[in-house]
Amino acid sequence: MSDQPAGACYHCGLPVAGNSHYRTQLAGAEREFCCPGCQAIAETIHSAGLDSFYDFRTQANQRPDLESLRKNYQVYDLAPLQQEFVVAPEAGTDLRQAQLLVEGLTCAACVWLIERHLLAVPGITLARVNASTGRLHLAWHDDEIKLSQIMAAVAAIGYQLSPATEDQQQALAQRERRQALMRIGVAGFGMMQVGMVAVTIYAGADDHWLVFWRWVSLLIATPVVLFSARPFFTAAWRALKNRHLVMDVPVALAIAFAYSASVWATLSNQGEVYFDSVSMFTFFLLVGRYLEMNTRLNNRLGMTRLAQLLPLTATRVERQGDDETRTVLPLRALAVGDWAAVGVGEVIPCDGDILEGSSQVDESMLTGEAAPVVKSVGDKVVAGTTNLESPLVVAVTAVGTATTLSSIERMVEDAAAHKPRQVTSADAMASWFVAAVIVISGLTGAYWGWREPGHALWVVLSVLVVTCPCALSLATPTAHAAALSRLRQAGLLVMNSDALSALAKVNRIVFDKTGTLTEGCPRVELVVALAGLSEAEVLAVIAALEEDSRHPIAQAFSPWRGQKLARHRLTQASAGVVGVVDERSYYFGRPDFAQQHLTESLTPPAAGTWLLLADEQQALAWVQLADSARASAAPALAECRRQAIPATLLSGDNRQAVEQLAGELGLTEAVAEVAPGDKLARVQAYQQRGEIVMMVGDGINDVPVLSGADVSIAMAGATDLAQTKADAVLLTGDLTLLLKAMQFAKRLQVTIRQNLAWALAYNGIALPLAVAGLVPPWAAAIGMSASSLVVVANAMRLGRSPL
Repeated sequence: MSDQPAGACYHCGLPVAGNSHYRTQLAGAEREFCCPGCQAIAETIHSAGLDSFYDFRTQANQRPDLESLRKNYQVYDLAPLQQEFVVAPEAGTDLRQAQLLVEGLTCAACVWLIERHLLAVPGITLARVNASTGRLHLAWHDDEIKLSQIMAAVAAIGYQLSPATEDQQQALAQRERRQALMRIGVAGFGMMQVGMVAVTIYAGADDHWLVFWRWVSLLIATPVVLFSARPFFTAAWRALKNRHLVMDVPVALAIAFAYSASVWATLSNQGEVYFDSVSMFTFFLLVGRYLEMNTRLNNRLGMTRLAQLLPLTATRVERQGDDETRTVLPLRALAVGDWAAVGVGEVIPCDGDILEGSSQVDESMLTGEAAPVVKSVGDKVVAGTTNLESPLVVAVTAVGTATTLSSIERMVEDAAAHKPRQVTSADAMASWFVAAVIVISGLTGAYWGWREPGHALWVVLSVLVVTCPCALSLATPTAHAAALSRLRQAGLLVMNSDALSALAKVNRIVFDKTGTLTEGCPRVELVVALAGLSEAEVLAVIAALEEDSRHPIAQAFSPWRGQKLARHRLTQASAGVVGVVDERSYYFGRPDFAQQHLTESLTPPAAGTWLLLADEQQALAWVQLADSARASAAPALAECRRQAIPATLLSGDNRQAVEQLAGELGLTEAVAEVAPGDKLARVQAYQQRGEIVMMVGDGINDVPVLSGADVSIAMAGATDLAQTKADAVLLTGDLTLLLKAMQFAKRLQVTIRQNLAWALAYNGIALPLAVAGLVPPWAAAIGMSASSLVVVANAMRLGRSPL
């Protein structure tokens, strides 16, 4: 719609005053504008080389608020404010990410314009707009461009950005629900009023009154079509522009044909009118869509956003000598390094370490485990969990978007945004089905037009509506959403929906050892000094070398951290770490790694897990670590044996420790001292034999094999990289949940097949009946909505079923 009516603003379409001086040469012609704001925006779009926007858009843009163009967005650069919606950069990078709401979207061309405009700005690496939710996923380098500059750049082309905080997201959802209810209300009122008029018409009104009542029906039905049915037309037009067929296409065609034919019949005073049918099936379709929307929202991966679990305030503790001050402040004012007091029954507001107190903490919102966890001084606590027994004082280590809770929330959002292959296949099937329906409708219309022209239109309407593939398109995504929500509640956070289909086919499980089959909390059992260093010096050096590592072995030395500083640290996966402490190079890790540069080779003093500390000249100390098997490991492996699922232990640890654990757990296949590449090679060998492999691990050394397995599970304490490469994260330490999830995934596949079978069977029965003229349009609308709700209800059973 690049050509505006004479006297209309080129950007917003509003009238231009005769004495307006706002004119600019754009795209080879002089364009008129109603205000300097529209002129500035159009010039900005032109200068960016995005004039095609005015050819693609389907309606004029909103007139900009001049004040918004002058708005100072620098407040959004403040760190305390960004904590609510900006993901802080990882160490060593300045890349930030944020979810923002876009105001002013009117059509798909707006999405195109915003994405192209932002991606052309230096420093922005990702700009993706979701037209249905109005959310912008943004990633940028903070050293190159500030968020305020990005928001100003978007304002310059006529749109407003605001943080996608919980309050704003709820407000947007409320507006959507209110708008949907308004459309239903108008359609319902129109249906009742036109229905009453139709009774008069069908009762045999004479010609004079027949014309009058037809005009009354036209006046009542017009708002139903133009307002209530607008979402169907909008979605259908957007799909057709993109050369794609969706379920709204036949619905929009049916409403448009019925309304147009009825208007023509009213104007020409000949033929039948279908205003009652149009209003009725618009009402039923909207009610069905509203119920589906509510069901999806209410069951979307946990019913509620995790951020709602956090309190609005926190209590900061400040001490000077014997004096203590406690201040209640907004949660966003709490900072890393502060001390926070958490009373009995209060929600912990941050991630942190317990400084004072001992209590029981309810972590069910993270792990799905109802039993409280005992926490004492030195233990870590997580934001969103609840303190049950006695007061605690916590040293804050993470707040806002840096907390574990926010990390899980982002994983949930990513899982919700990911469209699995099963859903894509169903969408493709629905698209072909729509094409078939349109062809069949055309043939049906031709047949009835030849046989009985008076019935042709309503028979075609019934075919278009009754066979709309809503149930077919909902069959898979609703089942997936319910399954993801149920698994999340149980303690398994699935981040890749495609893994659900593979999970149902797994016939071999491969486990890592430390942190997976064991508790992952090794302790220092014994230190054997070899070269004059004291035990305290040995432990201080090792703690410095392991300072920033999240590996379970590194955590064993956390009590001795802070005494020395290590530089030039370099970690070799599954082997050890090298670094400089007090101007002296040290090697610590597996014996073969630590003494690789020495001429003399040493063996551990005894059986067990032994690590070696050495410098460039000699071996300095042996350190023995002890770790206990995870309580759920033996039951999980017993269940594997019961189900005849082979289980394998692949570990980089020494042979004695691996064989000892394997004997304790009854594992018949255990391989020790395996490098990361060898783990991947073994898994690939299993896959070449036709096996579907699940890999369960937690360390950096497991990243290659996690990426290569058919299904990969990372433990909750896994490194960030391991969690990123995994298909799912086991939030609770219960390994038996993996076996239950496999059975649940099989039930999911059964449910999907049931839904698809029902959708295809319904259409297979309804289509011949509609073609035969046995289904009136209003009954077609009811049947289509009912079939969709049956599919949704069947899928939602998964959300309530036990694992």
